[in-house]
Amino acid sequence: MKNKILLLALTTIFFSCKETKDEVTLPEEKIDYAVFGDSISSENALTIDEMALKYENLKEGDTLDVTFKSKSIEVCQSKGCWMTMDLGEEKTAFIKFKDYGFFVPLNGQDKETVVKGKAFVSVESVDELKHYALDAGKSQAAIDSIIAPEVTYSFIANGVLMRK
Repeated sequence: MKNKILLLALTTIFFSCKETKDEVTLPEEKIDYAVFGDSISSENALTIDEMALKYENLKEGDTLDVTFKSKSIEVCQSKGCWMTMDLGEEKTAFIKFKDYGFFVPLNGQDKETVVKGKAFVSVESVDELKHYALDAGKSQAAIDSIIAPEVTYSFIANGVLMRK
């Protein structure tokens, strides 16, 4: 009889202490970022999809103050003076740094990155596109294949956080 009461008590305690999946709240993962330019926060940063939608609604001449998080794709291999970030669906944002005042590491591609600054749409000339292709280390054939201006999702960053 004592064993049955003990078993019943232990079972009751076990089930009353068990957390349901909906009640569990995990703390957010603390990500260690390197800071470039102004010190910024990753809190409330827009997602890739949210940022892509913002760009689609911008017209040439419009600007938008925003913070967004994505993966860096390409970094200028001369100085780290620009980078591209993923916007999904094979779209990218071309990021430059305010007043040419800071750079990111040359090995900064494929890293989780947060940028804060001004987003806008611009039309890049053939000469600018060829210059950027040269900075990126593209082949001469790739550079020569650039023959038309391109509408670009552009961004001037005040600050950058890059996952270490």
